[in-house]
Amino acid sequence: MKILVTGGAGFIGSCVVRQALLDSQLQIVNVDKLTYAGNLASLPEAESNPNYRFCRVDICDPSALDSVFAEHAPDAIMHLAAESHVDRSIDGPEAFMHTNIMGTYQLLEASRRYLASQGQDKAANFRFHHISTDEVYGDLEGPEDYFREDTPYAPSSPYSASKASSDHLVRAWHRTYGLPVLLTNCSNNYGPYHFPEKLIPHMILNALAGKPLPVYGDGSQVRDWLYVEDHARALLTVAQHGEIGETYNIGGHNERRNLQVVEAICDLLEQLRPARPAGVRAYKDLITFVTDRPGHDLRYAIDASKIERELGWRPVETFESGMAKTVAWYLDNPEWWQAILSGEYQLQRSGASNP
Repeated sequence: MKILVTGGAGFIGSCVVRQALLDSQLQIVNVDKLTYAGNLASLPEAESNPNYRFCRVDICDPSALDSVFAEHAPDAIMHLAAESHVDRSIDGPEAFMHTNIMGTYQLLEASRRYLASQGQDKAANFRFHHISTDEVYGDLEGPEDYFREDTPYAPSSPYSASKASSDHLVRAWHRTYGLPVLLTNCSNNYGPYHFPEKLIPHMILNALAGKPLPVYGDGSQVRDWLYVEDHARALLTVAQHGEIGETYNIGGHNERRNLQVVEAICDLLEQLRPARPAGVRAYKDLITFVTDRPGHDLRYAIDASKIERELGWRPVETFESGMAKTVAWYLDNPEWWQAILSGEYQLQRSGASNP
């Protein structure tokens, strides 16, 4: 099975690629524009793997997509390429509209053109797997509420609105054109190779540098945390075994308030890096409450019973085990995040080729 992964140099996409390449029966074509969050250093062993190809392509470029489809003839698409940082979407929403909406449209149309050129067998077995977020549902009221596959959409930010739009496009192309699609909506991911602007790596690296740990509002916002390797396993399971036309919610069963997440990071650093920066008596002393984000959703929580029941997937990591692995990874791999903080990683863009 040859899978074309868009955004395969990003956080979740690179984890999907790394896990997929453990299976010798899978071939991976990584399509990534290498914007600021794309990092080929997140795929340290992929380049030497005979089942891997990288194509530096913008998914908003239809002719480039046609060339990739013609050259590599994929059996499935796993569409992860997206702008994904809520704060960036508030400051500059246009890039989110362009990539998340128009990029998805161009990929859907490229898939349609490709299938029209193929025989019936290829078209019958083709799959377009669109990876989305639980943020499309808005937020939840009571502690007993959960996002389910039929929860109405109510996005709150430019980011979640753009992802909701792309979800609607995918379903419309299935309904109108018969494109064989699958959709997944996941909760907050965390783990190794997470770009430093996101909450958990940002807190880890700020703490190591003795910088403030900024927490929005009072830190009471609740998220369901999903270890990225658990998510990648779920995505590959859906791509290979999911039922066409269906949506699967993927969650970690690990609800925590944002303040609890930051405090857990501090506790782990006290254990794993007791030699604190100069002048810091305790990592928790660095916690600083800042003005809340506009339109900040209070609580997300996923009901993942459908994927567990129908496809047999369940998360392996608890919040405690996954967070311990994550903090340890950042402590053990400073060369990866230091290259990002210094900007050195951006030099890859001039050297990345299109095999």
